[in-house]
Amino acid sequence: MQKGMNAICKSLIWGERVSLAVLDTTALVNEAIVRHGLSPVAAAALGRTLTATAYLCSWLKEGTGVLSVTVNGGGAGGKIFAAGDGNLHLRGFVENPHVSLPPRADGKLDVGAFVGRRGTLSVVRDDGSKLPFAGTSELVSGEIAEDFSAYFLTSEQRPTAIALGVKIGTDGKCLGAGGVFLQPLPGAGEEILARTEKKIAEYANISAQIADMGAANLLLGVENAPYTKREILYACHCSRERAAAAVISLGQEDARRLVAERGEIAVHCDYCNTDYRFGAEETEKLFSEKA
Repeated sequence: MQKGMNAICKSLIWGERVSLAVLDTTALVNEAIVRHGLSPVAAAALGRTLTATAYLCSWLKEGTGVLSVTVNGGGAGGKIFAAGDGNLHLRGFVENPHVSLPPRADGKLDVGAFVGRRGTLSVVRDDGSKLPFAGTSELVSGEIAEDFSAYFLTSEQRPTAIALGVKIGTDGKCLGAGGVFLQPLPGAGEEILARTEKKIAEYANISAQIADMGAANLLLGVENAPYTKREILYACHCSRERAAAAVISLGQEDARRLVAERGEIAVHCDYCNTDYRFGAEETEKLFSEKA
C-alpha cells in the first residue's frame, strides 16, 4: 500500500457471511492534527471518530450520499463532529482541541474521559433521496469503538464488531491509526456472531498493527479473498464562494456595520479551521454584484 495513503479495504469472508473492512487512517489523523492543533488525546478521540465515519461513508452512494456524526458525551473535550460523503471525503473537529489529560492507569490515552461517558452518538445520513435518516444511541464507554458498536446494533440493527485505534508519538504526530469492522450479514447465525466477537479481540492493538502491516495485509491475514480498496481523503466542502454567500445572507446593513466595527468580516469553517476574510471594498463589491 502506498505510504501515507488513507484507504479502506473491504472483502466478504467466511463463506461470504461476514463483511470485513480494514481502514488505514494514519494520514487522515495527521491532517486533522495539523489543521486543528490537536492534543494527543484529542487526536485519538477525533481520529477514532473519523475512522468510524469513513466506514459509514463507504456504504453511501458515490457522488450523492452524505452523512454527519456527533458524539456528545459531556467530557473535557466537548462535542466531537465528523462528516463525510460517498466519495470518502472526510473532515471533523472537536470543541476543545487543546485539552490534555493524564493517562489512564495502564498508560494509555484517556479517551473515555476526554469524550465523556454520559451522552449520545448521533448519525444523520442522506443517500440523495432528500429523506435523511437520523439515528441516535446512548454512549457505552466514550472509547468510540464500543459506542459505534452500540449504534450499529440499536439504530441500524446490524451487529458489528469494531476495533479502533490511534497511536501518537512523542512529537505529537500520529504513528498509526485505523480500524477493523466485522459485520455479519443477515442470516449469518449465532456461530458466526460468536466467531466475529472472538476475532475482533485480536485487534486490541490495532494502531500498531496498521503501522506495521497496513490495511491490505491485515485484511489478507484474515482470509485470502478478493477485496476492494478505496482512498480516503481529508477534504472540506467550504469555499470562498460559500463564505461570500454567508456574508450576503447577513444583509447589506449588518455587513457594513460589522466591517465598520471590526475592519472586516471573517467567516470561519470549523471543519478545516479556515478563515475567509472580506474587507470593506470586497464586501461592497459582493452586494453590488448581487444587485
